[in-house]
Amino acid sequence: MGRIFGKNGIRGLAVTEITCELAMQIGRAAAKIMAAPNGRTKILIGRDIRHSADTIEAAVCAGICSAGADAELLGEIPASALAWHIRKREAQGGIMITASHVGAEFNGIKLFSSYGYRLRDDREEEIERLILDAPDEIKPVQLKRYGSIICCESAVEEYIEHILEIAPADLSGLKIAIDCANGCASHTAERLFTKLGADVTMLGNTPDGFNINTSGSTRIDALMEYVAENKLDCGIAFDGSGERCLAVDENGCLVDGDVIIAACSGYMQKQGTLRNNSILVTQANNMGLIRFARESGIGTAAAPTGERGMMRRMLECGFSIGGDPSGHIIFPDDMPAADGQLTGIRLLEAMKAAEKKMSELAEIIEKCPQVMLNVPIENKYREVWKNNRTITSMIDEFESILGDEGRVIVRETGAEPVIRIRIEGRDFSAINTMALSLADTIKEQLSEE
Repeated sequence: MGRIFGKNGIRGLAVTEITCELAMQIGRAAAKIMAAPNGRTKILIGRDIRHSADTIEAAVCAGICSAGADAELLGEIPASALAWHIRKREAQGGIMITASHVGAEFNGIKLFSSYGYRLRDDREEEIERLILDAPDEIKPVQLKRYGSIICCESAVEEYIEHILEIAPADLSGLKIAIDCANGCASHTAERLFTKLGADVTMLGNTPDGFNINTSGSTRIDALMEYVAENKLDCGIAFDGSGERCLAVDENGCLVDGDVIIAACSGYMQKQGTLRNNSILVTQANNMGLIRFARESGIGTAAAPTGERGMMRRMLECGFSIGGDPSGHIIFPDDMPAADGQLTGIRLLEAMKAAEKKMSELAEIIEKCPQVMLNVPIENKYREVWKNNRTITSMIDEFESILGDEGRVIVRETGAEPVIRIRIEGRDFSAINTMALSLADTIKEQLSEE
């Protein structure tokens, strides 16, 4: 974790934690490190629909333009659309103003490279250095020409056309509900899925700047009830920035990212489009997905959670799909970032091709029971547990008992001093006992350190 940026950019309370001063400094520093070697520097700016976006956007643009670069505003647009437009418009980079799946009182900033991928760690660290350690290096100087603000009016239309081009699925005959979380997909989802032939009912598509993420993929209960009560084929839910996608079957049951990855990769394997016949998974994915892959002759490779780590690993391995249970799923052959609407189209395409109901499609994997526990610790005990023989020996013992039928994952969170324990296995009673024993041991050992 960096001093300003986390693994998913910077996020905090809008204006009070993500201040205008900080946003302006980020814009100015970004203009410096993204500068074109020759000619004018152009940085694209996108934002989600939360009420603080205008304020932070103005501050970011002030920083960019004061450094002599141009800021091209794409408006309210999904994060993946910004990433795609960077390549299309041959910009030197992009900045997305969004707090993704959290409430309207928060906001955040994500930086993208000229390739449309999340900015590398070392580049973000250089921005942190400029802001925190060397502010004189980005102090405004008198210029012959400052940057300009350019407004792009066609960004949403071009994005819709691109999605229809790369995913020309036939969804006719499907009756679905779509929940846009009162976010960016409110401008695009109905048109996209209707053009593909689906009979669409829209939910969470009346954004007012304050109701973002009050429904959608992080609050999916309303969609679950609506689909079951209205006897629809399924439901699709996005988050506020349009990055995540989860689904609901015809009975109102959740279809998470593990199932979506399994369904899409299985369909891609049959179509011959699953590159290297492999998928990318994270520690968060259920063992059921890994077992499905093994039984289907599909290889797996692991990556850290977070889009930057996943994308880097996918490009290294040449994979065409990967993601996590939250619905953050990447198709790198088509988009340089996770795109919830593309994911939803691909899932419905797989369902229709299989000629199955969503509930039947979800049976493609058998989920392993999981037990998850959080053990709060004091800051001074961070990383200490990794060198405690009693704790590590217990982890090794449980892993040996579970073998290939389960796993033990123990890690610290970056934001707070907490050790997270997750154990998977076929026998819930056994893994629950293991998790409780391990949590008690960690508490005992760290209190004695």
